[in-house]
Amino acid sequence: MPFDPETDLAPEDVQATVDDAIADNDVVLFMKGNELMPQCGYSKKALALIQRHRDEYETVDVLPALDEFREALESHSGWETIPQTFVDGEFVGGSDVLEQLEDDGDLAATLDA
Repeated sequence: MPFDPETDLAPEDVQATVDDAIADNDVVLFMKGNELMPQCGYSKKALALIQRHRDEYETVDVLPALDEFREALESHSGWETIPQTFVDGEFVGGSDVLEQLEDDGDLAATLDA
């Protein structure tokens, strides 16, 4: 039996949450789970990479309305996958992109943009 969570969040409320989080935070990570309890390995990896270089950042748990968050985020990034990182309103990428930036020595500068 597939897991099909119900949500009380309307698509327009999720879109507003995404728009506000991107506009109001220097660095925001849309992730599965939260900072204390990431719910997937990719979200955990992205969070750890950000934490290496930033003390201040925002996280948004997409699990309460996963499909709605995917759609809302796609309007900003063109991607449906989670996690997604935005810096100064610009889409940076998921955990794979953050990892590549870290390997190249560019993540700290990207997160301080």
